[in-house]
Amino acid sequence: MNWSPLKFNWNHIRAFLVTAEEGTLSAAARALGMSQPTLSRQVAAFEKEMGVTLFERVGQRLVLTDSGVKLLENARAMGDAAMKFSLGVSGQSLQIEGLVLISASELDAVFRLPKIIAKLRKQEPAIDIEVIVTNETSDLQRREADIAIRSFRPTQKDLIAKKLGEEVVWLYGTPDYLSKLPDVSKVSELTDIQIVGFDRSSMVLDVLNQQGWQLSKKNFQLNTASQLLQLQFCKEGLAVIFFPQDLGDKDPDIIRAFEDIGPALKLPIWLTCHQELRTNLRVRRVFDFLAEELSLIH
Repeated sequence: MNWSPLKFNWNHIRAFLVTAEEGTLSAAARALGMSQPTLSRQVAAFEKEMGVTLFERVGQRLVLTDSGVKLLENARAMGDAAMKFSLGVSGQSLQIEGLVLISASELDAVFRLPKIIAKLRKQEPAIDIEVIVTNETSDLQRREADIAIRSFRPTQKDLIAKKLGEEVVWLYGTPDYLSKLPDVSKVSELTDIQIVGFDRSSMVLDVLNQQGWQLSKKNFQLNTASQLLQLQFCKEGLAVIFFPQDLGDKDPDIIRAFEDIGPALKLPIWLTCHQELRTNLRVRRVFDFLAEELSLIH
């Protein structure tokens, strides 16, 4: 057998793998029990050996480049083989442990995930969870998150997704605010109403008008991307908001608006992760757990 291609340092591969899995040099250094400067030198040495740049910095995290993504699968296979060899020597059993990043909207993060994660932590105490709270779309291909809860199906070929159900969205308002509005039997009659928008674009306005509403930007004089702030605006009696039925019906301060008309929207709920991460034991465990628990909600 020709062993000449195996000129690289095995420790450098380990440094690359753990840094990719942990997301930061400081976390990887702690996991390996070494200093951050030492780990940084090993990663830089591996990049020099391979002749490519493996990471780029995004905020406080290190994100894999395209070259890094291509090398990671092979590094994981080598890491798994080394782990099995080590466990076989020591007689230990394989454990599911490490960090999993979950990207979720404010409403999911605040109202739905805490109980689910509390249940998960009891069953899998060795899995560390970080929740990235954002109403934007996290880029799973660039490893901004391992798993994402979304209201649309991904189109990228290297992402996998599981549909969990549908989220029924109503307009909600305070009883006092709604009592001042006229009774209506169809959406086209809802012209004298204030709705909290997500931003100053006309996207929501256009979608509603395509469904028969007759609204203008004058109906969206309050806008914020924060769903929690939208809820507070609503409770102050300033406007109605789009809010999920399972959460809105539990809030004693708000009620469904225009029930005779029906819900305003029905959104699909998808759980998504990168197909490579689906073979990672801890990510697969969290993905399957979230899928089961969130399906019970939706």
